Amino acid sequence: MSELATIILAAGKGTRMKSELPKVLHQIGGKSMVEHIISTANNLNPTLNIAVIGYKGELVKSKLEGSNVNFAYQKEQLGTGHAVMQAEKLLSDFAGSVLVLCGDTPLLTADTLDRLFKQQQREDVEATVLTTEVNDPSGYGRIVRDQAGNVAKIVEDKDATAEQRKINEINTGTYCFDSKLLFSALDKIDNENAQGEYYLTDIIEVFREENNQVAAVVTNDESETLGVNTRRHLVQAGNTLQKRICNQHLENGVTIIDPENTFIDQEVEIGKDVVIYPFTNIEGETEIGNETIIGPQSRIIDSKLGSEVTVEHSVLRKVKIGDKTKVGPFAYLRPGTELGSEGKAGSFVEIKKSKIGDQSKVPHLSYIGDTRIGQEVNIGAGTITANYDGEEKHKTEIQDQVFIGSNSTLVAPIRVGQSAVTGAGSVVTKDVADNTLVLGVPAKEKDFDEKD
Repeated sequence: MSELATIILAAGKGTRMKSELPKVLHQIGGKSMVEHIISTANNLNPTLNIAVIGYKGELVKSKLEGSNVNFAYQKEQLGTGHAVMQAEKLLSDFAGSVLVLCGDTPLLTADTLDRLFKQQQREDVEATVLTTEVNDPSGYGRIVRDQAGNVAKIVEDKDATAEQRKINEINTGTYCFDSKLLFSALDKIDNENAQGEYYLTDIIEVFREENNQVAAVVTNDESETLGVNTRRHLVQAGNTLQKRICNQHLENGVTIIDPENTFIDQEVEIGKDVVIYPFTNIEGETEIGNETIIGPQSRIIDSKLGSEVTVEHSVLRKVKIGDKTKVGPFAYLRPGTELGSEGKAGSFVEIKKSKIGDQSKVPHLSYIGDTRIGQEVNIGAGTITANYDGEEKHKTEIQDQVFIGSNSTLVAPIRVGQSAVTGAGSVVTKDVADNTLVLGVPAKEKDFDEKD
């Protein structure tokens, strides 16, 4: 089997998206469309990936840095054929097959691309075209076959005759070519058409005129060939991808109460016997351990949750949660937060850039920022760590088995020693020694047996 390279067409602006963002950078399932197609193509282990970029190309390039992609530039958008021409130099020493893919077809599967590649190898043809049949082919290039059923040419919708427009088999914009014949054929096409562009589809006719064979692979799932040109297409693609993602998790032992109202990004990893309630978003590179319960109405982003965790009506962003810890309802855990096992961040609690030990609890109505809390600590309702003095952020350290009374204010930088206690309503401005009670405004040390 020959080597494989890919050319991903990602140069267009996408006028119908009505956006300043390049079309291929619009996201579904937590990744841009062009990242989806490159990730899918990488399953075939290509020798080389080439992205042809143009409109705001530096944005596209920066998004794809680290994705094992080389770049060619299409300075003027003069059609798909012209776009592929820009990759010729990068493939000058390559001999094998070239998959040409559109950066706005994020739903294509690795199985379909593998079929396309293998069909070319198996039948020893110079080109294969991925096609599908649709009820309404308007706007798409039609597949015109000869009497023997072979692909004779592809006619763009605007150039098609009335009879050709009745054809329901359409071009999906995905091809596999012999690399050397591809660029030889591109030299022979022109832009004498309704759009004044160099159509990649025109090389099919060039292949036939030179007695080179063109085969077709027909996919029965037209949804995977969707090209995203509008915001409605983007929604349609996103919905299709969500069904795939949810079905995969269901098959792997996850209970999703209402898949149509649950949104899970493609890179999310979820363990067995997890239950996800409706209106929950799980995004980015989140990992969720076994037997965890999420939702309803929770949002979890780039976070790692242990086993038997409960998250209800809460937002978690770039946090780590230990086993058997409860979050919410209505908690907001911000980046840098780490909760140990068997703990709690309760209702209307906000925690930011803090590490909280095992069996420690922040039950309700508290703000904890830039703080390190030990094990078996209880934070009373209404407590805040005052970490910002108007110019700089400062740290609070609370040792094991501390009890912080309700409505306490801990003014950082400050350290509260092991087994210390703050009285309700205290404003603590100085370090507290181990096994010490402080109370008042400002808080002062008291004997545990002393009465006011």
